[in-house]
Amino acid sequence: MPVQRSVSEWLMRMHNASSRRAYVGTFVVSSALGNLSTSRIWHVCDGDQQMERVDAMNGIARTTLRRNDDVITFVPALKLARAEKRDSFGMFPNLFRAGDSSIAEFYAARAVATDRAAGHEADVVNITPKDKLRFGYRVWSEKKTGLVIKLQTLDTEGQVIEQSAFSELQLDASVKMDKLAQMMANTEGYRVEKTEVVKTTAATEGWALKAAVPGFKSISCFKRAMDTAASAAPGSAKDSANSAMQWVFSDGLATVSLFLEIYDRQRHLQEGLQALGATQSLTRHVRDKDGDWWLTVLGEVPTPTLLVFAQSLERKK
Repeated sequence: MPVQRSVSEWLMRMHNASSRRAYVGTFVVSSALGNLSTSRIWHVCDGDQQMERVDAMNGIARTTLRRNDDVITFVPALKLARAEKRDSFGMFPNLFRAGDSSIAEFYAARAVATDRAAGHEADVVNITPKDKLRFGYRVWSEKKTGLVIKLQTLDTEGQVIEQSAFSELQLDASVKMDKLAQMMANTEGYRVEKTEVVKTTAATEGWALKAAVPGFKSISCFKRAMDTAASAAPGSAKDSANSAMQWVFSDGLATVSLFLEIYDRQRHLQEGLQALGATQSLTRHVRDKDGDWWLTVLGEVPTPTLLVFAQSLERKK
């Protein structure tokens, strides 16, 4: 019989294993729509320091290197290196803020089987939401370490809409932090683009939620400048007239981001809903006494949850 733990205990075990183990593996993400992406990952840790290298194995060739919250992505074909900071370390999969004390109010966990994945014995754990505002998960957690080696995201009907898994995994691999650091620092021959994020609050920017979305807490808010050549991708925050605010919420497992920017009729062409695997997005033209705004709500949650956020958002200034 598999060992039974509370949902918080399971998630903390998985989170700690991901942040404290050295490993090398091939990681594959697939969705019910047939989309497939593959990456090669090298991960190492030394005390509070974590480093990771991720090579994309399909699409445009690119290598991402990360030391804690410092990230640089090399795109050889463009001789471009994009440098930025991110608040949370990008584990695979990213069980974000897994230690949230209220998570048991919204999820339950039960070990249902033992299985093998990527050549390792694993506990299969069902993480079940207690309402329709969030997705469920089926997790393969390596028996000795707790490392997540396979994860399925389940919709509100219990159907798999996305799966991520190591197809091959070496635990306690010999990954050298100094070698990754040298690779990260070697930008010779590359044009370096730096994205600076300015921390702020939604209240400072004049936004609020009329009512809290059950279980979701505000965890960060910052501004980035918008790249006008892209659709809605945030960049740095040097020009307030051309910047986007990103307001991030989490329930301890799922994450939702609200992006707000000044409406541009040339770029913001169509409101609507989109789905790519477990990631859902909603775009909406928002009008108020201060002007016109473009709202994008993005998260790995059911569409009704995005609508709740959008309907609750209000302008305070």
